[in-house]
Amino acid sequence: MQTYKKILLVAAATLAFTTSAFAETLKMGIEAAYPPFNNKDASGQVVGFDYEIGQALCAKLKVECQVVTSDWDGIIPALNAQKFDFLISSLSITDERKQVVDFTDPYYSNKLQFIAPKTSSLDVSSIDKAKESLAGKAVGAQRSTLASTWLEDKLGILDAKLYDTQENAFLDLTSGRVDAMLADKYVSYEWLKSDAGKNFEFKGEPVEQNDKIGIAVRKGDPLRERLNEALKEIIADGTYKKINDKYFPFSIL
Repeated sequence: MQTYKKILLVAAATLAFTTSAFAETLKMGIEAAYPPFNNKDASGQVVGFDYEIGQALCAKLKVECQVVTSDWDGIIPALNAQKFDFLISSLSITDERKQVVDFTDPYYSNKLQFIAPKTSSLDVSSIDKAKESLAGKAVGAQRSTLASTWLEDKLGILDAKLYDTQENAFLDLTSGRVDAMLADKYVSYEWLKSDAGKNFEFKGEPVEQNDKIGIAVRKGDPLRERLNEALKEIIADGTYKKINDKYFPFSIL
């Protein structure tokens, strides 16, 4: 009997080891400097909407996910250098980016909108009005984003002040180093509720309404379709809505 029990224990231990050893682990790339979508809490733990959606997708895939943080400027090269397996960091789906990575279906829709001091008479009701109103003013945006591209392509602003993180961009807006900022609406929405943003407001309507945000994987990676299926599942079972409602009083899907 003792021998039989030992055999069972050895078999169970072997099975546990085998299951653990061969369990799939995926690395999830995140900037961690873009609240409320991704940032770090006081303990240094990565938190935010992107992070929670990523963890929900990993749960559906039945894989363990590890977070790997990366500076924004090098985040796509880091993906292609295999520093992580997928990138979920509020990345706009653009034709330029699709040349170097594959995107999943969008997991939320973004808008671009100007913010400026409440005392500012900034008029961005049209392209021409915006050009006139911003002439001679310092305009800011985060580097390598749809916002910075829009300022150059639509307004011809080649000397916009560009920042490595959106948090640093907001700091310069608060200090008056820039007169206006073009940024993602939902990031600005969160900042405007803070003490730092209390003297600022949205100006005009969003200048870009159809900015689709996707998860990036390396070109040709079949992980893309697995993530798409998991995304459909968390939308269908209400998991997505629970995460959405934790951060926003409206749907951003």
